[in-house]
Amino acid sequence: MSRKALFTKRRRRVAALGAAGLGACAVLAACSPVQVGAAAVVGSQRITVSSLDTQVSNWQTASKPYASTIQLTSADAPSAVLSWLVRFAVMDQVAAANGISVTEAQSQAGQKDLAAVAQQNGFPSTSALLIANGVPPQLFQQVYTWDAQQTAYGLKVNGGQQPTTTTEQNNVSAAVTKAQCTAAKSLSIRISPQFGRLDYTALSVVPAADTLSRPAGTPTTVSTEGLTPAC
Repeated sequence: MSRKALFTKRRRRVAALGAAGLGACAVLAACSPVQVGAAAVVGSQRITVSSLDTQVSNWQTASKPYASTIQLTSADAPSAVLSWLVRFAVMDQVAAANGISVTEAQSQAGQKDLAAVAQQNGFPSTSALLIANGVPPQLFQQVYTWDAQQTAYGLKVNGGQQPTTTTEQNNVSAAVTKAQCTAAKSLSIRISPQFGRLDYTALSVVPAADTLSRPAGTPTTVSTEGLTPAC
């Protein structure tokens, strides 16, 4: 999913993250069929519950000054941060498969791209944009790299030129989406059920189907979008 599509989908309500969202991760880890202590496995990369808890705690601290203006619930914060860790791994795979190596200058350009996105969406700064979307400051640089990787791949599929027409922009966006889908499929991504499941459409961790017993007639509504890769 492109930066524009991702950062303009502001679907969640935001609040400062409460402590209840942190320690519960470790408590439930033993129940996961993925790996004990793993929040997700992406190819050969194991994203631990402990490292995820640390980044969620970092987000909690950074979000406090923005508590009245951004939207992310304490329940959604772990899945939001985990979604970014998965996206980074997927885009790294796309870059590796296409011989793309991002330089410091390209990452800085990615930061400028996101500054423009922040302004377009009414955020006072890039930091406010990223924190509102579940990115702790310690992961900002990885977001800039992720953005630069998308730009570099777009240049490659567009003959080395920036897309200037609507048709070219649509073609590049479709190519990036397909490349990410193919990479995600090849990585056999597994998400611990305590955090949900992967939506391949947005590369987001979303609620999984509730398998707990409920009283008769109690409805459950869980999205089935992106259950499997569309590539």
